Amino acid sequence: MADRATFADQAMGFMPALYSAALRMTRNPADAEDLVQETYLKAYRAFATFEEGTNLRAWLYRILTNTYINQYRAKQRRPEERDLDEVEDLYLYRRLGALEESLAGRSAEDELMDLFTDDQVKGALESLPEGFRLAVYLADVEGFSYKEIADILEVPIGTVMSRLHRGRKAMQKRLFEFAVERGLVDEATPASQAGS
Repeated sequence: MADRATFADQAMGFMPALYSAALRMTRNPADAEDLVQETYLKAYRAFATFEEGTNLRAWLYRILTNTYINQYRAKQRRPEERDLDEVEDLYLYRRLGALEESLAGRSAEDELMDLFTDDQVKGALESLPEGFRLAVYLADVEGFSYKEIADILEVPIGTVMSRLHRGRKAMQKRLFEFAVERGLVDEATPASQAGS
């Protein structure tokens, strides 16, 4: 059982990452701030139920995601408002680790991803339906495991795997369209072969 007195020390370091996730969910800076504030309020109130030694980051993301689903999804969305310049750059399909390791094991997909701008990758991610977008974001941007994503979204692992597969395929299709527009691949090339 966690002590509320230690909440700030343990949980506040996750605020920038939670804000980034909230901005991706809400697509509006003011709504993202409100979502993070509500998340921290709920987390503080429930911190006594948090089990020390478990994944605090995943616990906070679960509260954030549930709060978003419960409060914001039901609301009718405002017309598209985007201010994504404040959001940290996305590096999808790259794993954390030493720079040398990531460069040595680069795949054709990694090299192709270097040809896209962050805005194109962000646009492809944001074009996904909500369930797919959250799963891809949590896996490929935040680095959560399938089990952690299943816990955060409160769905079975099989559903997470399905949403990731379908979301990544939809992103692949969208990024293939960008590649065709930029002349990086021939339109006749199947999207599934563009990176191989």
